[in-house]
Amino acid sequence: MELKRAVITGMGALTPIGNTLEAYWANLIAGKSGAAAITHFDASKFKTQFACEVKNFDPEEHFDRKEARKLDPFAQYALVSATEAWVDSGLDENTINHDRAGVIWGSGIGGLKTFYDECTEFASGDGTPRFNPFFIPKMIADIAAGHISMKWNLRGPNFTTVSACASSTNSLIDSFNYIRLGKADIFVTGGSEAAVTQAGVGGFNAMKALSQRNDSPETASRPFDLDRDGFVLGEGAGCLIVEELEHALARGAKIYAEIVGGGMSADAHHITAPHPEGLGAMNVMRAALEDAGMGPAEIDYINVHGTSTPLGDIAESKAIMEVFGEQAFNMNISSTKSMTGHLLGAAGAIETIASVMAVKHDIVPPTINHFTDDPEFNPKLNFTFNKAQQRTVNAALSNTFGFGGHNASVIVKKFVK
Repeated sequence: MELKRAVITGMGALTPIGNTLEAYWANLIAGKSGAAAITHFDASKFKTQFACEVKNFDPEEHFDRKEARKLDPFAQYALVSATEAWVDSGLDENTINHDRAGVIWGSGIGGLKTFYDECTEFASGDGTPRFNPFFIPKMIADIAAGHISMKWNLRGPNFTTVSACASSTNSLIDSFNYIRLGKADIFVTGGSEAAVTQAGVGGFNAMKALSQRNDSPETASRPFDLDRDGFVLGEGAGCLIVEELEHALARGAKIYAEIVGGGMSADAHHITAPHPEGLGAMNVMRAALEDAGMGPAEIDYINVHGTSTPLGDIAESKAIMEVFGEQAFNMNISSTKSMTGHLLGAAGAIETIASVMAVKHDIVPPTINHFTDDPEFNPKLNFTFNKAQQRTVNAALSNTFGFGGHNASVIVKKFVK
């Protein structure tokens, strides 16, 4: 069968460095850090006392008080970013075929705050089971997709992908595949996460995964720097409207970029550590290139997973060298996690958005907080350190890798009719 083409016609972002797509992109290009002392709870006894929180977010600006109480923050973030993307796309709820419009959303954890709050309240009581009737529907990871579908009466495929930090890249790839197979016209896709909680920070601290640079939070996320000491936890959401090309053209939609390929793989190595030679990362980038029918020389920019962990950054750079060879020296590479922190299940969504904007505007956002070269990395690789760079970006690849060895990569390129 002839596969259909899928394009991106709307985007929305709620991130630690901007609560709208426009603000997010402006601050990416400016190299702004979203890391600061944690305000969501008293973190004074934690080994890590900072994170990349969403700032100046008041749920009651978006929901009435009664509705907000029924939504975990991860679902609130999802709905806000989805609303921005829907408006941005120009879709009209009154003219679409609701049976061919769906939602595929990603979240690695779901309603962690709700789960923590309900369980601690029960544990502090007399043992009588008094739980909020909205406990389960606030906490389950798929509920954001459900709320989004109900907001616009979208009756097409609806589910949530859960693959740790690869979750929202998987949701985007699934949306892409459903559209090119002709099973839907429109998808609201992306991901959200709200894990800056006592349990989230405490759990990642126990794994020794987080940076403990409490004296300088804004410089703590240091991908590819010699002194990197772990990732910075982030939160927020990103949403993309993925649409079948002819459907988009028929309504005169603006088109940001085209999705041309996606790859998925597993490390099959360790529950948290990457394969030391980057085997899974190699396989997933090759799979994405093959799916797109593209060669390594056609990629101009890679938005890397680049978490600022000692092992992860090395494994990914090895994989890039193996897959791209000397072409790797002609590309720009950057880790926007240096600014946003790691949004876990939402990382792929906001990083694909960054890649789309790089393609649209021919600007590569930087990897900030580079102070000392690490001899483990080839000095010919252009990590776009500390300052955005202008260059033609015809095609960009975005990598996300998750605990459990889950890997997903997606390729976007300039739309040519």
